[in-house]
Amino acid sequence: MHYSTTVPELSKSTSTLKIVIVDPDLRSQFELKQRLSTHPHLNIVGSVTNGQASFSAAKTLKPDLIILNMYLPDLNSIVVLKTLKTLLPRVRVLMLSGDRNERRVADALLHGADAYCLKGISPTQLLVAITCVQDGAVYLDPQIARCVVNQLEKPTSDQPIAVLTKRELEILQLLVKGQTNAEIGKALYLSPYTIKCHVRNIMNKLAVDDRVQIAVRALRSGLVKPHAVSGI
Repeated sequence: MHYSTTVPELSKSTSTLKIVIVDPDLRSQFELKQRLSTHPHLNIVGSVTNGQASFSAAKTLKPDLIILNMYLPDLNSIVVLKTLKTLLPRVRVLMLSGDRNERRVADALLHGADAYCLKGISPTQLLVAITCVQDGAVYLDPQIARCVVNQLEKPTSDQPIAVLTKRELEILQLLVKGQTNAEIGKALYLSPYTIKCHVRNIMNKLAVDDRVQIAVRALRSGLVKPHAVSGI
């Protein structure tokens, strides 16, 4: 993992970063716009208050970065996150939340979030987060990063991990990236039913009960390399 204590600057060699804000709280939207509008390389091109509207904004405005509130009035934010990543595979998504629940943080990261920040984040740290995701790293708010990493460092089970087959390891890599059975099947030219059977076998071998636990167990055991994490 990458540990960063310096405050990076946005690359001046790139074009202006286009940002869309998805937040049902109009006051929060206003504060974000105030914080970001002073930076010459950041351009707020749109803001919406719900998940459905974010899809239209993404397709029309084609932002480089979407700041997505963890709680939306119409749709589950993880569903919104995955849909936005499907619509714009290159878009970076910064989750903004008041929730420190480690499970929800892990769920967001495992389904494609590039950053997870707590509401009330300072302007300086917000810029750090944006810079990190712009550079391809994953950012965790300093207030939650350590506890999340601590959880990853704790053993999930005393049961040793059974040997995974080459195919199971291929599926595990894609599963940790948050891909669905259908998406994994398409990538590996296998039916969703076959993938489902492999996922069940992987769960049994890793002694876990769901897909999030699979990913955490795989990261802790070294079966899958963790993303670079900044902000700790």
